[in-house]
Parts: sequence; C-alpha cells; structure tokens
Amino acid sequence: MSEIGPVQLVAVGFGPDANYEGAVMAELVRLERSGTVRLLDLLFVQKEEDGDLAALDYQGEDLGAIIGALLGFEFEGDDGPAPADAPEQAHAFGLTQDQIQGIAASLEPGHAAGLMLIEHVWARDLKRVIRDAGGIPLGEGFLTPETAAMVAAELLAMSTAVEEVEAEDAAAAPAT
Repeated sequence: MSEIGPVQLVAVGFGPDANYEGAVMAELVRLERSGTVRLLDLLFVQKEEDGDLAALDYQGEDLGAIIGALLGFEFEGDDGPAPADAPEQAHAFGLTQDQIQGIAASLEPGHAAGLMLIEHVWARDLKRVIRDAGGIPLGEGFLTPETAAMVAAELLAMSTAVEEVEAEDAAAAPAT
C-alpha cells in the first residue's frame, strides 16, 4: 500500500427525495481530472422498507465491488475479500469493516448512502516521506462544524494570509 496515497472511505447519507446522481459524479470527475484524488470505488446503497440493504445501479458495472465486499455483499464468482497482508501496528486507526457495515445499517428505511473510496493522490509523497522518517499515523479526520467554529477566526485569518502570500508569489513570478 506504500505506492498509493492515503485511502479514505467517505460515506454520505441521502434522504428519500434526494437527487444525488449527476452533481456528485460530476464533482468526483472534476477532482480526478485535477489530480487531487482518485476514485477507487463508489457504491450507492439504499435501505429497503424490510431493513435489507440494496446496491443501487447508478455507478455502472465498473464500480462498487470493493465497497460491496466491505459491506458483506456477495457477488457471483467472488470468494469474498482477500485477507489483508498489512502488519498489525500499535497505532493503527481508521474504519474497520464492522464500522463500515454499521454506517450502512444505521440508514433509515427509504434512505440511501453513497460510499466512496478515495485515494488522496496529492498526499502520496507526503505519506512516503513521513513513513521513511519513522512517522506513524496517530489519527486523522475532518473537523466537525462545531470544532471548526471554535477556531473560525483563526482559520479565516490563516486562509487570508496564505491567499495574500500566494497572490504576491504569483505577481512576482516571471511571465511565461
């Protein structure tokens, strides 16, 4: 796994009347084209009225197998996910298969979720450099809106300062 960037599972819930087909896929395509992320897998699922989880056919035939296996779906000719070769680490973190299945199980009947496996292409070299320096992951995650609000003024000030430096650098760069 050292030759790819960090892989994140993003699960987003949608209510019964949501329209998530076009805009979500268009943004994922844009992010892939920019080289920011690479979509490794995508699966939309819906909780049926009887409580069963069904895969929705929005992503096409080429996507959904990896996440489907993590959710416990069985596919024709598939013997299930291969055993992981990754060594146990004292500071391992992330989502377990049980937690991923719990996300799907938490859906209300009639609700859906889009589950995406995204490789953070931009972080490939950063991941390698950190590992080569002996660094180990201790944790990661997006800040909740409540946590970000606690430091909103500082975040805005830092963002503004970075934008100003970037603008100065762009202005000072020789024209090509």
